[in-house]
Amino acid sequence: MTQPVVPDRNLALELVRTTEAAAMASSRWMGRGDKISADQAAVDAMRSVLAGVDMQGTVVIGEGEKDEAPMLYNGESVGTGSGPAADIAVDPIDGTTLTANGLSGAIAVIAAAEAGSMFDPGPAVYMEKIAVGPSGAGIVDIRLPVEKNLRALAKAKDQAVADLNVMVLNRPRHEELVARVRKAGARITLIPDGDVAGAIATAWPESGVDILLGIGGTPEGVITAAALKCMGGDLQGRLWMRNDEDRAAVLEAGIDPDKIIGLNDLVASDDCFFAATGISSGSLLRGVRYSSGRIETQSLVMRGRSGTVRLINGTHRATKLKDLYG
Repeated sequence: MTQPVVPDRNLALELVRTTEAAAMASSRWMGRGDKISADQAAVDAMRSVLAGVDMQGTVVIGEGEKDEAPMLYNGESVGTGSGPAADIAVDPIDGTTLTANGLSGAIAVIAAAEAGSMFDPGPAVYMEKIAVGPSGAGIVDIRLPVEKNLRALAKAKDQAVADLNVMVLNRPRHEELVARVRKAGARITLIPDGDVAGAIATAWPESGVDILLGIGGTPEGVITAAALKCMGGDLQGRLWMRNDEDRAAVLEAGIDPDKIIGLNDLVASDDCFFAATGISSGSLLRGVRYSSGRIETQSLVMRGRSGTVRLINGTHRATKLKDLYG
């Protein structure tokens, strides 16, 4: 039997074309109050470009099971069907509400890893997360009180707790967490959406973010793990159940709801890739810009095997892209 080819080339340099396409397409809907159309534009553009990438890709983190919605769905085959076999995780817009409302920090993201290496969250929708950059890797522990983690991180970074900037999704479920961070003396950046960008920002020195805390999407946690593996950061998770029905569904799927899920549980292979392109400007990336005859994008492109992180500024001729991106 012929063994599948593992993705040993820098697949991210090809995948970034998909996030550029999604970002340019969805940016046309920025601030127009229409999340559905923005998401639709991003999905259509990403799928179109993915079709030309030489790989045997299977979407393992997407929009759920296939239905009538034209999304990139779990189990969908993408790529040309030749080349490396890979798990694919997509979020054509991390921050659909941000995009629709013209707010900062929306990005288009995709991750890939050796086939069979990405965590399948099944029915587990939410996850408590703690994400840090390289200076916090191996220092923080999701099982510890937030105050201890902040003190440990500050010591590792040779800073005071008051110097730390903690990013948290602005949700009612985080009221107690926010109160404890404030009492500990750290600064807080509350974000309305987009915890993939927030977690990655912890490993990007220019962002000014030190740690991300709180409950967000489990699929987004898998995508984030691929990026943080490339960047030398760390992410720990613990599934969060909204009710008894959630817990029963997770147990039925054969997932331990109480297990601490580490970075290598989320993405087991170092042969992983990540690409993100800014839609609206935020702490991580500059958003799409338009000028006479040109469209400008900014992207992060990462490879786990080499630990290479590239910041790519792209200039695209609008007339050449009009048929694809509108």
